[in-house]
Amino acid sequence: MDFFEFKNRISNLKKIDLPGELAHNKLAPSIRVQELKKIDFSAKKTNKAGVMAVFYPKNSQTYFVLILRKTYKGVHSNQVGFPGGRVEEEDRDLAETALRETEEEVGIPQDKIEVIRELSKLYIPPSNFWVHPFVGILEETPNLIPQESEVEDILEVKLSDFLSEESFVTRNLSTSYMKNIDVPAFLLNDQIVWGATGMMLGELREMLQEIL
Repeated sequence: MDFFEFKNRISNLKKIDLPGELAHNKLAPSIRVQELKKIDFSAKKTNKAGVMAVFYPKNSQTYFVLILRKTYKGVHSNQVGFPGGRVEEEDRDLAETALRETEEEVGIPQDKIEVIRELSKLYIPPSNFWVHPFVGILEETPNLIPQESEVEDILEVKLSDFLSEESFVTRNLSTSYMKNIDVPAFLLNDQIVWGATGMMLGELREMLQEIL
């Protein structure tokens, strides 16, 4: 999609209701939906993180950035996600967390991103995090620099590819905490994007389809 047209429409994102859980569940593995229903959040001490879906122009078209995380001993090893991370004491709010982490992980300066709005928060059981996603826009093509310690690769995803029906797939996957399960996912830049990131993308996709 032409970036100029996208920029003129993206502010409409503020005017529509968040689809929230209904959209999340369309991209959730069935085992995750059942797991979330059983959790007593009042008895849990959870962590918080902020992540950023930042859109920008490239060759006049609209793109957003995802990252492939490094392989490490953890539940999100070698998975695709948004740039973002844990709240730090110096962060004024969750939006600042998302902006700070985006600059650290992919090199986009915080002051260059206009935050459009926050999306629905999402709980991730394996890591015990509430993740708060934000949508932002950058009006210039960024010089993307992966954080060496955290990021294996940067994925520049074309918006039109993300919005196409061909991007939505089902795959049989196994992880450290579940085996041979069919999961709904997105196929983006030859990477399977599923789980929490897929669920957040599912909400974002529904909202973008409404305004674009």
